Amino acid sequence: MALAPGETNEAFIREVDENLRRSQAEDFAKRYATWIIAGVVLFLAAVAAFLFWRNQQAQEAQQHSEQFAAILTDISQQRTADVPQRLGTLAEEGNDAFKGAALLTRAAVALQNGNRQAAIADYRAVVEDKGIPQADRDAALVRGTQLEFDSMKPEDVIVRLQELAKPESAWYGTAGEMTAMAMLKQNRRAEAARLFAAIGADANVPDPIRRRAAQVAGSLGVDATARAPAAR
Repeated sequence: MALAPGETNEAFIREVDENLRRSQAEDFAKRYATWIIAGVVLFLAAVAAFLFWRNQQAQEAQQHSEQFAAILTDISQQRTADVPQRLGTLAEEGNDAFKGAALLTRAAVALQNGNRQAAIADYRAVVEDKGIPQADRDAALVRGTQLEFDSMKPEDVIVRLQELAKPESAWYGTAGEMTAMAMLKQNRRAEAARLFAAIGADANVPDPIRRRAAQVAGSLGVDATARAPAAR
C-alpha cells in the first residue's frame, strides 16, 4: 500500500494492523462459528439436563419417602408379609440414606420374626456400604455386634467397637458395655471394672445402661457413684 502525501509510517502501520485484526476476526468467525454455536447449544443442553435430573431426584426422593412411610404404617399395624420385599426394593432404588434406613428396618423386622441370620446379614451390609450415612453404619455395627456377641471372640468385639466405645461417641454406653463384657471374658477384671464405672458415671449415657454399668462396677469392687459425671 502506497503512503499518501503527509502520511506517517506510524499511521500506515496502524492501518495495516487494524486491517489485519479485522481480517483475522472475520476468518475466525467463518471457521469457528459453527463450533461456537454448537458449544453454546451443548452448554444449554447440559444445564437443562442438570435441572431435569435435579427435578427427577426430588420427585424420586418424595416418592421413596412416601413408600417408606407406608411401609412403617404397615409394620405398626402388623401387616408385614411383603414388607421385607418392599424394603429390599426401596434399598435398591433409593439413595444412600433410604438404603440405610430400609436395611436397618428390614433387619429389625427379621429379628422380630426370629430370623437372626437375616438381621445380621442386613446389619453387615449397612456397615460395609461406605455410601450409607455414618450414623446408620454405626447403628448397624452396634446392633449387629449385639446379635453376634456370644459367637465372637472377645478380642474381635473389642477391636470392632473400639471407635464407638469412647465417651465422645453417641454409642458409648452400649458399645462400652459390650467392650467391658468382652474384657471380663478375657479375665481383664480391673480394666472392665473401670470402664463399667466410667459408663455408670457418665450423665450422657441413657439411665438404664448407666444403672446397669454402675451395678456391675460395684460387683467388681469399683464405686461408680464416687466418680464425677463425664461431660461431653
